[in-house]
Amino acid sequence: MDIFDKCRNDEIIKTVNYLKEHGVFPYFHTMESGQDPEVIVEGKNMVMMGSNNYLGLTSNWRVKTAAINAVRKYGVGCTGSRFLNGTLDIHEKLEGEIADLVGKEAALLFSTGMQSNFGAISALVDRHEYILLDEYDHASIIDGCRLSFGKVFKFKHNDMADLERVLNFIGKEKGKLIIVDGIYSMEGDIANLPEIVRLAKKYNARVMVDDAHGIGVLGKNGAGTAAHFGLTDQVDIIMGTFSKSLASTGGFIAADKDIIFYLKHHSRILIFTASMCPPNTASVRAALEILRNGERRRKQLWKNTAKMKKGLQLLGYDTGKSETPIIPIIIGDDEKAFRMWRILFDVGIFSTPVVSPAAPVGRALIRVSLMATHTNEHIERALEAFEMAGRQLGLIDTNRPWIKRNKFKYMNIFNVKLMRNWMRDLWR
Repeated sequence: MDIFDKCRNDEIIKTVNYLKEHGVFPYFHTMESGQDPEVIVEGKNMVMMGSNNYLGLTSNWRVKTAAINAVRKYGVGCTGSRFLNGTLDIHEKLEGEIADLVGKEAALLFSTGMQSNFGAISALVDRHEYILLDEYDHASIIDGCRLSFGKVFKFKHNDMADLERVLNFIGKEKGKLIIVDGIYSMEGDIANLPEIVRLAKKYNARVMVDDAHGIGVLGKNGAGTAAHFGLTDQVDIIMGTFSKSLASTGGFIAADKDIIFYLKHHSRILIFTASMCPPNTASVRAALEILRNGERRRKQLWKNTAKMKKGLQLLGYDTGKSETPIIPIIIGDDEKAFRMWRILFDVGIFSTPVVSPAAPVGRALIRVSLMATHTNEHIERALEAFEMAGRQLGLIDTNRPWIKRNKFKYMNIFNVKLMRNWMRDLWR
């Protein structure tokens, strides 16, 4: 058997090829502009409704200027790991600023958010120790657990009774780390951190929160989920990324000084990976400065979120249990989710379909995420597109009233020829 046979016969690859043949493959589409509320995708102007750029800082002039100045001073890369020649003064300054933001003694930078989870979990959990995961935890957490030597148990999503069942099964005497997302990236709901902390105390466990989507969005000054609940001191480890609200790439682990010191000397991911590039580091520092003084921006994000969510619900869509700028539109069937994406794409709305196994079977969805820089016009254009798509696919009640004052106001953005071709291909 040839080791590469799987590259031709794999079921996922067959499905991808099928979707491409039918014009409904939604991934790897090329952008030719910045991650703004409006983007150019393959030559077409579109409203971006699928980005994690929550505060709209990727094109902020202060953030870009900071990156340019860092390149002029430090160059474009570090050519080594933090352990060797890759520690810059701006790395250490950023670590202090992150620790201050999230209320921890110290922080440690990693080159990506995924590596942050890999590096921390694999180093901290050893043989004869246990990890407890929410079943909806991010893939980086799951893969970080695979790199550790610990025993992994999952509990039902945000189900505290099931978490207690697992904790009780393991017992109080064993070393245990509960790891949850602060904001769950597909459904947009928030971890039940007060109950998780209570159960951790009861069963002598530690708590780690992946706050990739919470930093910049929840809590005072955007400090995240622990701050949102007033539980910063009772959450042992806070992980975060710079690729969402902070408009760059990279990630961090924040905790007590002794934990961070241990990771510096035991995390193979840290020791054997080149450190964050100077422009990435400097741009995060500039984004943090805006975040500290950016209450108006965060208020606008939540205002936009409320408008979009209300509009979708008025149309009759199921938006799940979302409490954040991540709004799932539950479609159910995978094929319908791909068809929904195609309609939206053709009329100028960039969205993100999520199907099994990333979503439970029968719970395929379109993931919408809001930005502070979306205008009312962007949101209304998106809602109008969702109304049209929902009617075409029979997902919403055709007699249900909508926001009539703006009905069809933006139909000029729809490419009629593309729509005719799509409808012909869809129903043939």
